[in-house]
Amino acid sequence: MNNFAIEASFHWAAVALYILGTALFAYALFFARPGAARWALWLTGAGLLPHSAALALRYFSVGHGPYMLKYEVLSSNTWIAVVMLLLFVWRRRDWNAVALLVMPVCILMMGLGLFSNPEARDLPPTLRSIWLVFHVFFNKLAVGAFLLSAGASVALLLRERGVKGRFLEKLPDAETVESYMIRFIGFGFLFWSTTIGAGAIWANQSWGRYWGWDPIETWSLVTWLCYGALLHARFFFRLRGKAAAWGVLACFLVSILTVLIFPFVFPSLHSAYFQ
Repeated sequence: MNNFAIEASFHWAAVALYILGTALFAYALFFARPGAARWALWLTGAGLLPHSAALALRYFSVGHGPYMLKYEVLSSNTWIAVVMLLLFVWRRRDWNAVALLVMPVCILMMGLGLFSNPEARDLPPTLRSIWLVFHVFFNKLAVGAFLLSAGASVALLLRERGVKGRFLEKLPDAETVESYMIRFIGFGFLFWSTTIGAGAIWANQSWGRYWGWDPIETWSLVTWLCYGALLHARFFFRLRGKAAAWGVLACFLVSILTVLIFPFVFPSLHSAYFQ
């Protein structure tokens, strides 16, 4: 069995464990079985083991981090998001419902990555910079934080619409959910700002300019402005409740377009690395 076959086996094992963990989260919440929620956490955490092994094997096979192909990018984005989710839910067990909103997105990202081109590529000279590592790492942290905020916003909107059920009853009160939703946005905004700053330094090293209005650079700025405007509206104009939750989802859509759609659609300096 070659390295890629082993790597793919590890990835699919991770997907299977993530699916089982998500199913147990659903069972625990819909049928009021708190013991099942603990098993759901353990199963989802167990999924990180083969997932980590797959990423490590990939690194040793190609000699660089996960930023060359959709296959690598989506897998590593999922890994970061799952780690952030588990760290939060482990400390806040009353937030298990958010796992049920976030994990399907993570599984979908993994699936899209696994059905894309897995061809190993050498790292071009323009990517051999420590600033690229910072750029990619903080971008993944930002996406994970924005995904958690989106999960909280969906829970808040379901409550606002009067949806009933154990799925939502386990969550804290609406004010607490909204507070954490904004905190996730704050962390994500900080990480995204660092992403843009590190990316500008990397761009200057690679192409001799800090900013070139590349489509992905432009949409990164648009995403930063959207989340900045949302935080500004929250703290200076008291944006609350349903309006704040819809604002979070709108910003999340822009960030997903920037990170997961446009790099694979628009021809640009960035898209050449993700095909």
